Amino acid sequence: MPIAPGRHRIRFRGQIAGVGTTSGTRIVIGRWDETPLGAFADAMVERSDGHRLLLAPSPDVARFIAATYEFDEIRIERFGVRVDPHGWRVRSESLDLDVRIGGVTGLGRLLTAVPDAVATAPWWCTLTDVVARHVLDGVRTRGETRDRLEWYGATANRTVDAVSGTFDGADLGGLAPVDPPPRFGFSSTPARPSVTDVVTTIELDRSVVLVGPGVRSA
Repeated sequence: MPIAPGRHRIRFRGQIAGVGTTSGTRIVIGRWDETPLGAFADAMVERSDGHRLLLAPSPDVARFIAATYEFDEIRIERFGVRVDPHGWRVRSESLDLDVRIGGVTGLGRLLTAVPDAVATAPWWCTLTDVVARHVLDGVRTRGETRDRLEWYGATANRTVDAVSGTFDGADLGGLAPVDPPPRFGFSSTPARPSVTDVVTTIELDRSVVLVGPGVRSA
């Protein structure tokens, strides 16, 4: 798929965990190992009253994410995800969440049949978007917003078996479906709580320059 004149592509490689809770709060956690902004983690949170928040580790990360997704509030705070044999330990000033990760899902088994080079290619993500929008409520693998195009290439998917923790000091309760889908932007996560290995390809204007840990307009 050709790149339009005056534009370029960047990639983010990592994992996305989407969980619902019995309190009504839905949370999407990104754990990004390889990006033009360096390794980082973040969370998008929608409370039961519909208030949408971004928890980001730096202003640069917050600006970049907010250029694609929509939030009512953005918080800059130290944010970390520690991986252990049982799952993820997510910690920030606002969010304290333990996520227990289980086995490979049926979708995950299907994903393993597709070579990573194909699964992460924009042309393939464009094709799978047609299927995703009919099969997975709220999920898209291609989208366009403001100055950019994005493609989400999934390569693995595992269940989330349990969660526990607090947000702003209030107990989140137990695990629940991610329903209704969070209203952050053009794509959500599957209703069934899960962790997805993903490569995000973003095509944007060359006027947006990423230099080391910073994002700026040329």
